[in-house]
Amino acid sequence: MTTTPSTSAAPPHAPARRLVIVGGVAGGMSAAARARRLDEDARIVVLEQSPYVSFANCGLPYHLSGEIAERSDLLLHTAESLRAALDLDVRTGHRVTAVDTAARTVTVATADGTYDEEYDALLLAPGAVAVRPPITGLDHPAVHALRTVPDVDALRGRVDTVLAAASASGRVARAVVVGAGFIGLEAVEALVARGLEVELVELADHVLPPLDAELAPLLAQELRAHGVGLHLGTSVTAVTDGAPEGTVTVTLSDARTLPADLVVVNVGVRPASDLARDAGLELSPRGAIRVDDDHRTSDPHVWAVGDAIEVRHAVTGDAGPVPLAGPANRQGRRAADSMLGHRTTPQAPVQGTAIVRVFGLTAAVTGASQAVLTRAGIEHEVVHVHPKHHAGYFPGAESVHLVASFAPDGRLLGAQGVGRDGVDKRIDVLATALRAGMTADDLAELELAYAPPYGSAKDPVNMLGFVAQNALDGTMPQWQAADLDEVLATSLVLDVRSAAERAVAHLPASLHVPHTELRTRLDEVRDAAAGRPVSVHCASGVRSYLATRILRGAGIDARNLSGGWLTLEALRPDVAA
Repeated sequence: MTTTPSTSAAPPHAPARRLVIVGGVAGGMSAAARARRLDEDARIVVLEQSPYVSFANCGLPYHLSGEIAERSDLLLHTAESLRAALDLDVRTGHRVTAVDTAARTVTVATADGTYDEEYDALLLAPGAVAVRPPITGLDHPAVHALRTVPDVDALRGRVDTVLAAASASGRVARAVVVGAGFIGLEAVEALVARGLEVELVELADHVLPPLDAELAPLLAQELRAHGVGLHLGTSVTAVTDGAPEGTVTVTLSDARTLPADLVVVNVGVRPASDLARDAGLELSPRGAIRVDDDHRTSDPHVWAVGDAIEVRHAVTGDAGPVPLAGPANRQGRRAADSMLGHRTTPQAPVQGTAIVRVFGLTAAVTGASQAVLTRAGIEHEVVHVHPKHHAGYFPGAESVHLVASFAPDGRLLGAQGVGRDGVDKRIDVLATALRAGMTADDLAELELAYAPPYGSAKDPVNMLGFVAQNALDGTMPQWQAADLDEVLATSLVLDVRSAAERAVAHLPASLHVPHTELRTRLDEVRDAAAGRPVSVHCASGVRSYLATRILRGAGIDARNLSGGWLTLEALRPDVAA
């Protein structure tokens, strides 16, 4: 459920006839278009402070890279096209400076002065603004953001200039990207594609902080393979003039310095809620606009959508802003229904489903991560699988690394994936399953499309269900890579991989018995365990599952490493010999 403002009043009985929408892009324009489809006679005014009322901001990094060659392809609609298609009164370069909820007017500033616009229903879609980190020199001309069309125009211009200057002087152009979130990673990829050497700085201890810690090293490895320098667990403190002239020096919190021709800062956003605050609308402690299920604010004639509002997380129930385009578009449609007295459907909590390409890899998330569940105090069982994205015997099969968390009753709470192919398909299935309240049993029984070029008879999603079933019902007790130190201190670690695999890397304290030899060497394992539990592992968790069942069948207390050595090595690269 969404947050219900404490002073919210009942909706008007008659649909609004004068609609004013502040802000375009995803939420605002979705509302305007839906409102026109519902009411041909309504007067719909859209006030947008920038020159661009409808653009694909998610496409900006791909225009920076040149993958989207034409800037015009990012501009989905103009004021003229919207008037022609939908009879919308779209006014760009019009900034709303105040809302008078008593008079039901907004004050609008333009290049020619100010005026007041009356409304029956007002929709606020102001979006979010970039967080300004405490960096000395943040206003240096070499420092850029990547959120708007003017941002990408300025950044492309800077890239062209520095590439030309570097080429003329026989050196390599360099960039520093601050923030390894979704946009930061896209910016890194774009700048590398343009020919710059890139250093990536992230305050968290791994790239893409929403990703579980055992998956993030896969992205780090891919970044390094493309020449990207990683500076994790640190931040930028200053940007100052460098040498040669026109370059800058970026100083990090650990006192290291990085030379650069340009700096891209994307460390997060905050709700652009100042207008709502000044109008006396109720805000959350984090500054987001509070709305009810129909997106009505604490004033009965004012609605709000998009990055500026507070929403509920589907798994934890926590309230806060979620700056994603998909939810904003759906919110705009729902708000228009409410403003015009049309049938509305309650706003669903937000799952935070998101995806990003990092060179040859794809990373995707939905629901709650392990860290979020732990902070919320929600009990959960984590399972890891590393199957192929289609039939292993069909050429081109790639590993899909999936992690999912389940409640004790089997409900799916969250899932993440990284891989070179097939990740988007699986995360969409899992996002749908989470929305439907599906359990491990349901995932195991999903009937998904199968032919060798596309999947397997037991799809990776099915495999998540199978493994979760075994973990939850006690068929396969698990241990987690994060618990390695405790495991080493209290149990015998049994490596059931082949001798060749073990020779590459292994835990020095472990006992090696290939799983094919285990039945004939049970006494050896029993003696080595000396009454302690046996913590088994293989490469991915499959052979060690078989070994765990053999040991438990022999009366030995055994458990299986979730995700096997692939997961352990990613999370704890320091322990291998």
